Amino acid sequence: MQTNVTLIADSGSTKTDWCVIDQNNVTLEISTQGINPFHQPEDIISDILSKELLPQLGDIVPQELHFYGSGCNIENAEMLCGLLSALFPEPCQVNVYNDLLGAARALCGTSSGIACILGTGVNSCLYDGTRIVKNVPPLGYILGDEGSGAVLGKNFLNAVYKGFLPHVIRQQLEEHLSMNYQQIISRVYRKPMANRFLASLAPFIHSHLHIPVVRGIVVSNFREFFRRNVIPYGSHTLPLGVVGSIAFFFNDELREAARLEGCSISKILRSPMPGLVEYHS
Repeated sequence: MQTNVTLIADSGSTKTDWCVIDQNNVTLEISTQGINPFHQPEDIISDILSKELLPQLGDIVPQELHFYGSGCNIENAEMLCGLLSALFPEPCQVNVYNDLLGAARALCGTSSGIACILGTGVNSCLYDGTRIVKNVPPLGYILGDEGSGAVLGKNFLNAVYKGFLPHVIRQQLEEHLSMNYQQIISRVYRKPMANRFLASLAPFIHSHLHIPVVRGIVVSNFREFFRRNVIPYGSHTLPLGVVGSIAFFFNDELREAARLEGCSISKILRSPMPGLVEYHS
């Protein structure tokens, strides 16, 4: 049984990455479905932990657990901390933080900077090297989340069905999804996790970046992100880092949008995990 180890989790809306550190070395990396205590009830999260996490951990019992996740505000973090503490009782020290602090620690370490998340959803903050000192609220994909995969998918579907893209794109999309217009609308409005569905369109969108209108939708989405979520900090001299799958795969479009809005990106990471491993080692 391995007991003198640290377990780090990085959880988004779609998946959770778990990393086991033993004497500053990564010994195991595993994945489960996403855990978000804001959207998911206790029984669903408990099922994910017991049926997906524990079997993959085997005989590993962590001494420390650092969980970084979306939806982990103070109230929800307490609930999740309770579930994790039940799985890994004392002497394991369980800590639950929001994903924004995880992004800041991964991107900036112990230095000041602006840290951003661009994945299924978005977030951003001004970080002083220890704590988050300012946060522009992202507001979710209905009221905000400019730059996110969910808003990108929403804007793309809008362009497809309002006729701003060639009809062949609509045909290819419906064939790709094995869904027609009515089914797509039903999927967005009548089924849970619409944000995940919308963000899942990102690979299809990426494969059509050679079409100027499609690329324009992507760049415009990112420009709105900088206008509404970064520029308000008014700290242009600080390093600006971005983490997340949308930022990583649309790297060129993101940097173009930043340049057009007078910003400069110092670092783009697909995942915060390498930075978190370094931070906790």
